[in-house]
Formats: sequence, C-alpha cells, structure tokens
Amino acid sequence: MTPVTPRPSLSRPGVLLATWFGVGYLPKAPGTWGSAAALPFAWIIVEHVGVAALALASAVVFVVGIWAAQDYMGRTGVHDPGVVVIDEVAGQWIVLLAAPLDPIAYAAGFVLFRVFDIFKPWPISWADRRIGGGLGVMVDDVLAGAFGLAILWGGRMLMKTMELGG
Repeated sequence: MTPVTPRPSLSRPGVLLATWFGVGYLPKAPGTWGSAAALPFAWIIVEHVGVAALALASAVVFVVGIWAAQDYMGRTGVHDPGVVVIDEVAGQWIVLLAAPLDPIAYAAGFVLFRVFDIFKPWPISWADRRIGGGLGVMVDDVLAGAFGLAILWGGRMLMKTMELGG
C-alpha cells in the first residue's frame, strides 16, 4: 500500500498559490491542468495591459512560486510534488510571450510548453535533477517555457518571412 501524501489546506497562502488556487488538486495530470489554467489569465493580462505586463507577471509568479513551492514542500515533506503547479503557470506564460491573442497560437504555446516540460531535454533535465528546493521546482519549468518561447517565436518569424517572400 502506497503512503497517502498529505494535502494541506488551501486556507494557507503558500498552498493556495503553489496549487494555483487548488487547480493542482484536480485528479490526473496536475501539470497539464496547471498549464491550462494559466491560459485565460495570460489572455486577460495581454488583452488589457499588454505583453510587457505578462512578462512582468511571469517574473512575479516565478519569485512568488519559489516561496510557495518551498512552503508546500515544507508542509508535506515531499520534494517537487505534482500538485504544485505554480511552476507550470510561470513557464506557460513565458511561452505565451511570443503568442498573439489567437486561440491557435495559444494552443501551440500550450503544446510546446507541455512537450518541453514533460520530456525535459538538456539543460532542463539537468536543472530538474541538480537544483533543489523551491528554486528547483520553478527553474525547470521556466527553462521549458524559454524553449517553447524560442520555438514559437522562431515559427512566427519564419511564417512572416514566407508571407513577405510570397
């Protein structure tokens, strides 16, 4: 019988933020739920304040996420628990910095982030193994986001070049 991991109450600010308002407690694939939950927030931020605000929000969520992830791990004694999804939010928002407000672009950004977050090519895998604590929880997802950002941005530039040449 596998031990049951404690689930701290969402009444704790660190837990509430680490699980992105409880999304991490949804059954099956919490990372995917966390990434999906990040999308409407990103859309609203970009639509009402702009892409620079999304970049700033990503940085704020990264810093807050270090604290929240560490708080959650301290309460449970579990290293990098799947229910901590604030890291997915930060990483997902980074990819979306290259996405126009378009459902197809957001879907592409979502897929790119999930692919890099799940498969963790180097140096993402290195960071995942070597960096501990709340920082370690956040860094690999930020790197996955940066990889997705580069691919999405490169794809957009390639499409623009092809349009100009056609």
